[in-house]
Amino acid sequence: MHKDFFKYQAQTTQFAAGFEVEKASGSYIYGTDGKKYLDFVAGVSANTLGHSHPKIVEAIKTQAEKYLHVMVYGEYAQEMPVKLCKLLADSTPEPLEVTYLVNSGAEAIDGALKLAKRYTGREEIISMKDSYHGNTHGALSVSGNEYHKREFRPLLPMVNFIGFNNQDDFSKITEKTACVLAETIQGAAGFLLPDSDYFFNLKKRCEEVGALLILDEIQPGFGRTGKLFAFEHYGMVPDILVLGKGMGGGVPVGAFMSSRKIMETLSHSPKLGHITTFGGNPLISAASFATLKEVVESDLMSEVEGKEKFFRQLLVHPKIVNINGRGLMLAVNLGSPDYTLHVAKRCMEKGLIVFWQLYRNEYLRISPPLTLSKEEIFEGCQVILEVLEEV
Repeated sequence: MHKDFFKYQAQTTQFAAGFEVEKASGSYIYGTDGKKYLDFVAGVSANTLGHSHPKIVEAIKTQAEKYLHVMVYGEYAQEMPVKLCKLLADSTPEPLEVTYLVNSGAEAIDGALKLAKRYTGREEIISMKDSYHGNTHGALSVSGNEYHKREFRPLLPMVNFIGFNNQDDFSKITEKTACVLAETIQGAAGFLLPDSDYFFNLKKRCEEVGALLILDEIQPGFGRTGKLFAFEHYGMVPDILVLGKGMGGGVPVGAFMSSRKIMETLSHSPKLGHITTFGGNPLISAASFATLKEVVESDLMSEVEGKEKFFRQLLVHPKIVNINGRGLMLAVNLGSPDYTLHVAKRCMEKGLIVFWQLYRNEYLRISPPLTLSKEEIFEGCQVILEVLEEV
């Protein structure tokens, strides 16, 4: 399988691990080498409830026995997509009430940008420096790292960038601006948190000039920060909310939410303002509904703060410069990219899966399942500390 992986499956880098997976359950991934690996990455924040969670597996089996894809998005009323959208509306503050289900976070970003331009009739998009929103042409256009973009230009025109946490840049948001797009917590840049009043004041500025505020919660959403969505920590509500990754608990999904007044503009002039064949797929929606239901009805979110504190108590070492992030999305600064990559490789050899941040490779990514136990946190952190001592 290892040779065929590199021979037949397109690669994203020239140094993929090629780790051969046998099965995965709970907080562990089992390799064909007969070893088990504690997972501190959760599929890059995707496996909210760990691997093969019984409620997600049961939801998938139940739906698979009824029907799979029957029609393109938006035509037929199907039980699980409707229940998912209703639960999302019930779980989020007003005016977020209507959800458009798509296939990935990147597609959700593209749909949200189209929605903002359609609703406002404006053309300028403002995004954040060092942001990451995905790799479709639209999502790449509004991502703020030129190294990852330059070989694919030309991209979307009339996209401008301001500094994350720089309120002096608010003057660049004007009556020409259709929308301002931001990650609630900047992911690829190293899990950078906003200042406590940043998003409150940013939303106020958008309202002053008639621009829409879009928040990308693809990584921090679905309980990862101790709230269902990270914006709930900051005393405001975005005009458009973008979802993905952990929404599906391990299946591919994305969505964007808004008020009915804003969202209905995609249905006319032109009709089919956004269209997707597999968005709202009943199998995917069943898994997403099971994930969301467990997150909002269990104690998982209330446990996040304590688990974060435990991580921070354990991860103390002279080679750790600092730890960014909130909740169960932590970035451990080890000082240099080469050293961090070496540490991650050695952790894997010792049975712990960790990763690194896309733009800031000196940061070791820790984004485990919300279901991770304190015993597993201790187990994994001991591996990291052992590796820091020997590497």
